[in-house]
Amino acid sequence: MSKKILVTGANGQLGSELRVLSVNSNHEFLFTDVAELDITNREAVDNYVSEHGTDIIVNCAAYTNVDKAEDDTEMADNINHLAVKNLAEVSAKYKLILIHISTDYVFDGSKNTPYLETDPTAPLGVYGRTKLDGEKAVTDSGCDYLIIRTSWLYSSFGNNFVKTIRRLTAEKDSLKVVFDQVGTPTYAADLASAILEIIETGKYKSNSGIYHFSNEGVCSWYDFAIEIRNLSGNLCDIQPCHSAEFPSKVKRPNFSVLDKTKIKETFGLKIPYWKVSLREMT
Repeated sequence: MSKKILVTGANGQLGSELRVLSVNSNHEFLFTDVAELDITNREAVDNYVSEHGTDIIVNCAAYTNVDKAEDDTEMADNINHLAVKNLAEVSAKYKLILIHISTDYVFDGSKNTPYLETDPTAPLGVYGRTKLDGEKAVTDSGCDYLIIRTSWLYSSFGNNFVKTIRRLTAEKDSLKVVFDQVGTPTYAADLASAILEIIETGKYKSNSGIYHFSNEGVCSWYDFAIEIRNLSGNLCDIQPCHSAEFPSKVKRPNFSVLDKTKIKETFGLKIPYWKVSLREMT
């Protein structure tokens, strides 16, 4: 049966990829960003959902500037926590499914094996803390939900590491990229495809919980940059360096690899290797 699906944060990387893929779906999608729906306004969310007869909300909206969040705490909290609380409480009220996108930054990166959904959370900064508060708002609301944590998101839409490295390797003769932060890139189109597959199969029913999704494999930012440069055909010399050479307002997790067993087994997903997906985009 056809569903009405509200996508918030629809102009971002993931929302844009969902928009592209939705043209092949039988479901009706309502793509909104802040201009169409201010999710920090509880009454606006309630009115929109009741007027449009929504069945599922996919929340792609987030404050993602990790460094800026340290100074812009109120805005980060409004979008990553309080707005999510609004969506969750409205979802509970109207018995909707909420699919909420979270982050590897809820962890401190001190492990050396892939993070499970059940591992203790310990965010290192405001961004991770507000995203974790958003998760808690969802789980406390009583709504049916899927929280999907992802990492190192990139896309042909918006600003991201892939586009930055392409530009810098075209402009510069040499470049330094950190090698002591390890994780897995995630192609937003793959995550969008997984979300749509979960919706199409209806397997979100009775499977409320937290899930991890990224592409398969492991690399450092340095490895990632080398692969981007090679695919772009640029000749820039990229050298590995330590995180300490790039002072930041917030410490980033040194190890952000997510274990994806749960989402693969629950929903029967096949997830591509990160290098394959990078080639798909480039």
